[in-house]
Amino acid sequence: MLTLTENANEIVKTLAAQVPGSEDTGLRISSTNAENTAFSVGVAEAPEPLDLVVESEGARVFLEPAAAVALDDKVLDATLDERGSVSFAIGLAD
Repeated sequence: MLTLTENANEIVKTLAAQVPGSEDTGLRISSTNAENTAFSVGVAEAPEPLDLVVESEGARVFLEPAAAVALDDKVLDATLDERGSVSFAIGLAD
């Protein structure tokens, strides 16, 4: 199952908190090509019906089915640059 670094946990929670009125908000990752080598990331108010939900220290990540398979043994990391832009990176789990 996808795991999140401490940085990713905090950034996902911060992004979700910017959507007022929804306690189910999280980060949704979907696959954008048939080979599952490119992904789309965005904030979603709730998971889609077939999404796998990963919860980590209060952060919620929704994985569409193809992305869930491709990211099963991966780690999600995130950084915030000096302008406030978020970057996500996917690495291999230890």
